[in-house]
Amino acid sequence: MTPSDQGSGHQGGDAALALLFGEPFRIARPLRQSLPFIFASPHSGRIYPGSLVAASRLDALALRRSEDAFADELFGGVTGLGAPLITARFPRAYCDANRAPGELDPGMFSGPLGLAVDAPGARVLAGLGVIPRIVRDGAEIYRGKLAPQEAQARLAYLHRPYHAALMGLVEETLARFGVAIVIDCHSMPSALAVPDIVLGDRYGASAPPALTGWTENAFANAGFSIVRNSPYAGGYTTTLYGRGPVGCHALQIEINRSLYLEEDTMARRPAFETVQKRLLEALTKVTAIPLSAFNRRSGSMPLAAE
Repeated sequence: MTPSDQGSGHQGGDAALALLFGEPFRIARPLRQSLPFIFASPHSGRIYPGSLVAASRLDALALRRSEDAFADELFGGVTGLGAPLITARFPRAYCDANRAPGELDPGMFSGPLGLAVDAPGARVLAGLGVIPRIVRDGAEIYRGKLAPQEAQARLAYLHRPYHAALMGLVEETLARFGVAIVIDCHSMPSALAVPDIVLGDRYGASAPPALTGWTENAFANAGFSIVRNSPYAGGYTTTLYGRGPVGCHALQIEINRSLYLEEDTMARRPAFETVQKRLLEALTKVTAIPLSAFNRRSGSMPLAAE
């Protein structure tokens, strides 16, 4: 089965979708990885398939409401510190890399999915599964039901390769350092009246207190206001990669969009570069955490992300 066999978008000659299926992610690597950190940006993809736009009841700007706009650029300086950054190129409104592959709503599709489907949780019921039904402001994306092949193709050619690549970075880092720390990079709407930064460690389940506390201090010293786990405690990425017994930890960082983004137009604010520099200042201190802060044990990560 090839990408050209899958999904209605290919039947319409969707060049953007073919581009995404051919290269669903990019990895920016330092000349030498000198830190046990991997940064991941699952929601900053901004290549929108024409088939998605055609099937949607929303205009192009409204479709971007779920996008963590420019998060990959905000965190891009980490390669200069000695850490890799993986970025999903596909948009969250099309396929959400921070959801489990089974977080599917069968009611969105015109027939049986032929895929393993999890019991519906709060995110799926809200319309925010791995194939989202709504954008983040609650607006319905699609005019009608999707063909089951859409879910199969998006998972096979976008979601699965992204996590296989991220898992590969984790395994490389574990082999080199004996510990791996995944920093999942996000932005959040300002309408929620949240502070500058929310750190999500799943209430201590995905990262040790030493890492979360060290990170909190680093951001506070850079002048950011911070809270932990509210309203964002972490998603699929922190659940999958936050496995302390094998030496892998995961911490989600959400940055308030009002600091750097005109949310109505999705354009960078004049303060963008200043915020980018402050963020890099904080991350420089975050990545300086001594390895002695971690209880490193032998073990191996599973090879499959699903």
